[in-house]
Amino acid sequence: MVLSLAQVQSLFGVSASATASGGAAQAIPALRRATADGAEAKGIAQEKKDPVTLSALAQFRSALDKAGSIEKALQDPRILKVILPALGLAGQEGNAGMVRRALLSDPSDEKGLAAALGSTWQAAAETLGVYRTGLDGLRDPAMVDRLTNAYLKYQYRSGLDDQQAGLSDALFFLESAKTASDVYDVLGDPVLRRVVTGALGLPDQIAIQSVEAQGRAVSSRLKFDSLQDGRAVRKLAERYLIAAADKAAAASAAQSTDPMASIIALSIKA
Repeated sequence: MVLSLAQVQSLFGVSASATASGGAAQAIPALRRATADGAEAKGIAQEKKDPVTLSALAQFRSALDKAGSIEKALQDPRILKVILPALGLAGQEGNAGMVRRALLSDPSDEKGLAAALGSTWQAAAETLGVYRTGLDGLRDPAMVDRLTNAYLKYQYRSGLDDQQAGLSDALFFLESAKTASDVYDVLGDPVLRRVVTGALGLPDQIAIQSVEAQGRAVSSRLKFDSLQDGRAVRKLAERYLIAAADKAAAASAAQSTDPMASIIALSIKA
């Protein structure tokens, strides 16, 4: 039986970055293709036809119709599967309790949970707005369309990582780098953090240091004014992509020493 890439990743714990085929030499050309005029619109149009994506969106709408309260809606995995990636909170599905409390908190309240968790969570709570609109606000057709479109965009970009490690992060960074006003905005956003630390060559182990120490390490290597400069931001994105490709290649080489690697190699078809 031939397994799909997604099935192999699920069964054997192989990340998309580790199995991405694009090497460092292909990183910058891949970014150019992804940012070419019309490329994203075409990709999203194709994503709208994907049966897995269509199924997730159908389940989202069905669960939303049946939810008895905003609290129940924000703990339904079918709803979280769509709204969390759409709000820039992908990967938080296992923290349903925290997600519910954060998205129901007033993002302007400095003592609220969204504010305590950082700018990404504040922006998500403000965008969703259910702390003031409740379930009716989440069910509003305009909100459903907004979340649907954001989810489609997320799904399309995530798929790009199968060809080039880190490409979805790089695209997000190109869009969002200018929103970071200081080092803590960067460290508080998982994607901005990955791109900046990766581009600067900072090791993953920096995460065990205090936030202040991490901030100093980044600030000593990066002028934050440069995040307002489109050319400088693109250079950082390119450096990150090259580093991500090298990291994926190293991970792939390490996996080749694992007995399961032969099974994975035989299971993935180009």
